[in-house]
Amino acid sequence: MSTRLFLTGSASRAALMAGLALSSPLVLAGQARAQDTVALPEVNVVATAEEELLQAPGVSIITREQIQRMPPANDISEIVRQMPGVNLTGNSSSGQYGNNRQIDLRGMGPENTLILIDGKPVRSRNSVRMGRSGERNTRGDSNWVPADAIERIEVIRGPAAARYGSGAAGGVVNIITKAPTDTVQGSVTLYALQPEDSNEGDGRRVTATLSGPTTLEGLSFRVYGNFNRTDADSIDLNRAASNAAPGDTPPAGREGVENRDINGVLRWDITPQQVLELELGYSRQGNIYAGDRAVNNAGSDLLTQLANEGAETNIMTRTTASLLHRGDWGWADTRTLFMYEGTVNKRLNEGLAGSQEGSINTENGFSTATLNNYTLNSEINIPLEFLAPQRLTIGAEFFRENLSDPFSMTQSTATGGSLPGAAEGTRPSSSSADTYSMFVEDNIYATTRLTLTPGVRFDHHSEFGSNWSPSLNASYELFDGFSIRGGIARAFKAPNLYQSNPNYIYFTMGNGCPVNFPGIGGAGCYVQGNPDLKPETSINKEIGIAYNQGRFSSSLTYFHNDYRDKIVAGMIPVGQASRNGRIFRWENTPEAVVSGLEGNVLIPILETLSWNTNFTYMIQSEDKTTGQPLSIIPEYTINTWLDWEPLEQLSFRLGLTHYGRQEARTIDTRGEANTGSELWQRDPYSVVDISATYDINENTRLTAGVSNLFDEQLFREANSSGAGANTYNEPGRAYFVSLTATF
Repeated sequence: MSTRLFLTGSASRAALMAGLALSSPLVLAGQARAQDTVALPEVNVVATAEEELLQAPGVSIITREQIQRMPPANDISEIVRQMPGVNLTGNSSSGQYGNNRQIDLRGMGPENTLILIDGKPVRSRNSVRMGRSGERNTRGDSNWVPADAIERIEVIRGPAAARYGSGAAGGVVNIITKAPTDTVQGSVTLYALQPEDSNEGDGRRVTATLSGPTTLEGLSFRVYGNFNRTDADSIDLNRAASNAAPGDTPPAGREGVENRDINGVLRWDITPQQVLELELGYSRQGNIYAGDRAVNNAGSDLLTQLANEGAETNIMTRTTASLLHRGDWGWADTRTLFMYEGTVNKRLNEGLAGSQEGSINTENGFSTATLNNYTLNSEINIPLEFLAPQRLTIGAEFFRENLSDPFSMTQSTATGGSLPGAAEGTRPSSSSADTYSMFVEDNIYATTRLTLTPGVRFDHHSEFGSNWSPSLNASYELFDGFSIRGGIARAFKAPNLYQSNPNYIYFTMGNGCPVNFPGIGGAGCYVQGNPDLKPETSINKEIGIAYNQGRFSSSLTYFHNDYRDKIVAGMIPVGQASRNGRIFRWENTPEAVVSGLEGNVLIPILETLSWNTNFTYMIQSEDKTTGQPLSIIPEYTINTWLDWEPLEQLSFRLGLTHYGRQEARTIDTRGEANTGSELWQRDPYSVVDISATYDINENTRLTAGVSNLFDEQLFREANSSGAGANTYNEPGRAYFVSLTATF
């Protein structure tokens, strides 16, 4: 019996591929350890397609060391935003919920960014209703794992992400947690953040982890617990910048959040070739209200009161259970996963219509939405020697989503009367959908320098039919260290359970109708869910060059996404209610385009000093029908930092992020031309961070630093888009410290 590893190209490429063989994200998806690496007898072993795709141009890896050097206050989006091609935005350019910014990959919007935890999808934000603008009042799904429990983060952009199915058209953020260990290990981390401006919220965190073997042969575990509280910004933070009138609720700053997390993995190595993992998790995120609402109105005494009290107006709980099996059968290896994800979204009741949309209207009347997701998937990886060394992957998946949201279905139709397709009287609060998927990928070493990774995914949605997602990625090494890499893939996103439900109705209350179709006789207009929608699709293309030699590395990538059938609230009526009021529906807009450049260069200045820089330049990001931007993002972004390690136990980081001009919409969501302050842009600005990490001894690490060193503080000048692109706060100078003890 013998095993040989077939890896093409230079020694550096071989080393990289060997590393990937030990840390692929689907073997990833469980917490695979080095001893679980598949050893196949008497065959050439090549990387799987998924492992190969980690070398695609649009892939970035954030290591545990990088997280430790500049730890986030709460949400890992603070770190991910420093990768090329990444911004924090809303899902539209409306400016609604401007400070609830989420991870946006390559300008495709947060709803096209799929969050994974250990390869398992996270879809809790889908329990939050989607407003007329396409926004949800949510922080997204990037804050369910504490930073101190993370081993690394993989950011996968472009064609390489198409393999993950619906919702990954922009890309994937895969959060890899720390694995069970062979020896008993543990840690406790304390973190504190103190802004210089007393109107900005401070933060504190405590995280504990423990892992190791049990007294039973082959049984090991990993568990973590976390408490994290980041206070809300004061309601007065944006008062002066917005010129809010006395008695009005100013545009809200960043809302706070209190996290409580507990998660455990029990791993059973039945044999060296058969591994079973049971994972259970529970997280609770309670917000700390800052005065936000969806529409640019004067607010209310109640909103001001709740913000001053720091009230908890929204509680999200997420419960997960999964069972994972990995097997090595000699001629192939397999992975099978069953996962349950349950989300309970409880919040104070908000207005569902007109100028009161998204404004809390009760002090103690909570409503609850419940989302239950079930996932079953399995894949097999088969090494082959047919014409060329290759590794074939065949997989299948079943996904069911069940949503119950009684409150969101209560919008009255008393003004206009019945709507076609909507139930009479009390409308049903539940909706569901099933998706059946199959995919085939092959990683082929066509020559010693050429690698081809073709693939195709088939998805059948119970409501929206079938979708094919073919892909082809390739890498060619011209000479040692220099390669050309590219890819093309079709990606898609199924309509969500709000957009597709004819019982989900929005009412303008008179003044919010499209400008070309005003209300009839003073009556408002309705926007209704549409069961005849088509899935959003995009053709994602990228091509790039990379040069890596020794510790020096560099890359340059061009990407272009032809985005079709994006779902938006319609602007042309499709009918009229039985008594009065025009009816509009969610519709597919024909075409949008996103294109740009990404680059990266790492320069080892000295043995102990390195300089890393990346940039993103957005060439185009707009709806071709309206000419409007898809979201408010910088024209360009530059991230650069110096890492210096003068002593083995001491390191420093100095980082700078520069954001280019950000432009506002020229036409509002009603189709009316914006004027005055609605056209204001956000000028370029820079943020500088500095930190130091010192290993006090082999078991104690201290990190301290200053974020936004030069206090480039920016304010939100209006709710929604009343001040153009000035829709969010950039927090000012703040001081942080993190202390970790390990054993």
